[in-house]
Amino acid sequence: MSEQRLPFDPIAEARRHWEAHGWVDAAPGMAAVTSVMRAQQILLARIDDVLREVGLTFARYELLRLLGFSSAGSLPLMVIGSRLQVHPTSVTSVVDRLEEQGLVRRLPHATDRRVKLAELTDEGRRLVDDATARLNETVFQAPGLDPDDVELLIELLRRLRRDAGDF
Repeated sequence: MSEQRLPFDPIAEARRHWEAHGWVDAAPGMAAVTSVMRAQQILLARIDDVLREVGLTFARYELLRLLGFSSAGSLPLMVIGSRLQVHPTSVTSVVDRLEEQGLVRRLPHATDRRVKLAELTDEGRRLVDDATARLNETVFQAPGLDPDDVELLIELLRRLRRDAGDF
């Protein structure tokens, strides 16, 4: 299904309606939040197109990439959840799927029997490196903004995340 381009900016139109209804103080925030949400949809669709080709979701890719960056190629599941900022149940689910694909394996921790590790397999490393190269080429090197605007966006969103208690 091909998407039809609108002849106007629907978020600007929503802002106009917000202001017309007397919500002038909230209108800029509504437009900003809605714009970020729509931008997230656009970027996630681009990422999903790339990752679908290699049989991954973004959640699976993130976990594989995190393991690939770790010095040992493995991390405790609780550390993965903390670093990816997701619930432990979500980590377990993603690790289950990656294990089914042969991309990670669960291991016991060497000194703490309560801790389970997720370890990247050789196939997982090959796949995440391939996926990263594809994402770099098709999404990350050209996210849709010029380099100065990319840096400004990173800083603005960093402040929003910091003030929300993200870090």
